Amino acid sequence: MSTDLPDPSDANRRLDAREIDGEPFGDIMAALEDLPEGESLLLVNGFEPEPLYDVLERRGFRYETTRKEPTGDDGAAVWHVEISHA
Repeated sequence: MSTDLPDPSDANRRLDAREIDGEPFGDIMAALEDLPEGESLLLVNGFEPEPLYDVLERRGFRYETTRKEPTGDDGAAVWHVEISHA
């Protein structure tokens, strides 16, 4: 895991899982299904989505995870996962 936050402008697409009501897995998979070769998806999450990593690898994706230090009043960290085709 890198300690440097990827530049969100580098990703071609962005999905903020914190804004999804309920389980975000289906939304994440739908976004990846539509992801063209050579593009990347920046997944923003309120926790490190460790269970997702095996799924990504099995489906032919690579990822880089970074943790942004808490900046809001709630003290919650934000996780960024940049996902692209392997």
